[in-house]
This record gives sequence, C-alpha cells and structure tokens, in this order.
Amino acid sequence: MTIAELMEEMIAFTAKDSGVVHHDVNHFMKVWGFARTIGVEEGLDEKTLFTVEAAAILHDIACPLCRRKYGNTMGKYQEEEGEALAGSLLAETDIPKDIRDRVVYLVAHHHTYTGVNGIDYQILLEADYLVNADESQANRENIQSTGDKIFRTKTGLRILKELYGYKAG
Repeated sequence: MTIAELMEEMIAFTAKDSGVVHHDVNHFMKVWGFARTIGVEEGLDEKTLFTVEAAAILHDIACPLCRRKYGNTMGKYQEEEGEALAGSLLAETDIPKDIRDRVVYLVAHHHTYTGVNGIDYQILLEADYLVNADESQANRENIQSTGDKIFRTKTGLRILKELYGYKAG
C-alpha cells in the first residue's frame, strides 16, 4: 500500500463516520504535510519516512468515535480508542507487520510527550503541534513552552520559529 492509497482509505473512513469530515481530513492532511517535510529535511530513511507519514495520516482516526462516545476528542481518549481502530484498518493492508505495529504504537501515543522512543515519534509530535497551535490559536507562552519542552528536530524548530516566532531558550 502506498501513502496515497492510505490517504484515500483514511478519507473514506473519516467520511463515513464523522460529522466534521472537512476539519478532520484537513487536519490530518496538514499534519501529514508537516511530518513529511520534517522527515525529508531530517534525512529519514525510506522505511522510517513511510512510518511517520502513515502515522500522521492515521493519528486522529479515533476522533469521530471519541466525539460520539465521550462528547470530546481529548488526547487520552484518542490514544485509547485509536490503537484498535488503526490496527484494524492497517490489518487489511500489505504494509509489513513491523511497520503496522509501529504506526499503531505511534497513534496510541501521539499525545504522550514522555518516553519518546524514536525520530518517527518525535516528528509526529512536532507536526501535530504545528497544526494544533494554529487551529487552537495557541498563545505565545504555550508556543514557547512547547518549543522548549517538546521540539528537538532542527527542521521542526525552524518551522516553529518561522510560523510562530519561537525563540530558542
């Protein structure tokens, strides 16, 4: 399965289960764009780049379910519900098992900022924050704090500075 085919699968999945299809699709497309850009600029190998791109596409797979089940899309709910949903969607693909397992792990941890255990995880956190900062209109204090505490890649830090005026402490 290619990234484009996975994108099509996620768009179809979102369209049949979401009252806010456009927002959800726009969100994961933007996260994917940042994740791909950071991954390419950071020189990821092909397998790791595919993994981070797939995780970026699927990271919010649980949002429609969380809205129905909990009335919100809190990060801990997304992680709990997203693990099974991502696993189920990926089980139907020809993506190698080790990559599927890693993508599911990343989906299940994309709001957990401790124990970051790989560049793919780091990039997903950064890409998701870059989009969330805009969508939630994060204030300068939040952007500065998140940049200091979470961002580690040169590319992610550069984009955070260019978009939001982050100044490395």
